[in-house]
Amino acid sequence: MFGLTFEKLLVIGVLAVFLLGPERLPKYAAGLARLVKGIRNMASGAKERMRDEMGDDFDDVDWRKLDPRQYDPRRIIRDALLDSPPTSARVSSAATVAAGSAEKPRRPRPARAKAGAAPYDGEAT
Repeated sequence: MFGLTFEKLLVIGVLAVFLLGPERLPKYAAGLARLVKGIRNMASGAKERMRDEMGDDFDDVDWRKLDPRQYDPRRIIRDALLDSPPTSARVSSAATVAAGSAEKPRRPRPARAKAGAAPYDGEAT
């Protein structure tokens, strides 16, 4: 839980006793308990709402696979760079080399706006 060990929690508790004092500590502890309970209720409510909206598909989803903490950008880039191109691309490039064409295949260019004033949408402002 957030890298908190028992020793760290004990130090936090001792600091709280000294900073808040024994008179105010029960009030703040009760407030913290209400906050944690409210957050837990919101999380369970969100989970129930998602289950209602997704229906039967909710149980089929592997939620651990979708955890963003598991993504390592270095691994994703390395996998993308090491992947070989699809076989159809390899065949077509081999065919162009065999035909003696040294040109690279052309990419379609994005559509450019006409010269002149920039497009303006009066409803967007």
